[in-house]
Amino acid sequence: MKTSDDLLKEVRSILRTTWERCAGRKVPEAEDIKLGNDAVTLDGTVLYADMTDSTGLVKGFKDWFAADIYKSYLLAACHIIRNLSGVITAFDGDRVMAVFIGETKNTSAAKAALQISWITRQINAEIKAAYPSSSYQLEHAIGIDTSPLFVAKTGIRNNNDLVWVGRAANYAAKLCSLSDSTYSIYITDDVHKMLHESAKYGGSPQRNMWDKTMWQDMGIVIHRSSWWWQF
Repeated sequence: MKTSDDLLKEVRSILRTTWERCAGRKVPEAEDIKLGNDAVTLDGTVLYADMTDSTGLVKGFKDWFAADIYKSYLLAACHIIRNLSGVITAFDGDRVMAVFIGETKNTSAAKAALQISWITRQINAEIKAAYPSSSYQLEHAIGIDTSPLFVAKTGIRNNNDLVWVGRAANYAAKLCSLSDSTYSIYITDDVHKMLHESAKYGGSPQRNMWDKTMWQDMGIVIHRSSWWWQF
């Protein structure tokens, strides 16, 4: 058993040890990074896909029904992310985090978000078909940002995980809280500037899929969308 002195000794070591960094060429996995002050740095685009009002789902419906919804949404989101070369890096209850790298990382993340919005509508149709009397309607939120990332391993031996330090990981998660009944996808201006036209315009005739607005809490321009992309 560790004593308080043992723990503080380890904290002092962390605070006084210089970080060893290496530039990442792929999204790292836990075994790629040592537990000490070892880190991978890379430029990445982070996507958070989050079910909204999961508290209402858990409180208002049977546990097995809630589990069905969780599994359906996360299964679909994960496959879409992987189809577009994203790497799933974490789950947190009803949300999944993914990282995209490479030249098309922003476009790929935006396409994934639009496709997740489409599959969410299909899941709702399947819920209604399976449970015609149910009032439940699945809603979700997606946040996307891009920035340099500093990836380190936290925890203790046999119980650890990667921590993603950087604006993109923080902002992508926070953007999910902005969703409302009209818009479910939010991206930063840095992401929007790098989108290929195929991820900016849709419909026939083509129209801009993204509405520009201000994120007042952060004082930055962001873009939001109510569109979806069938695949």
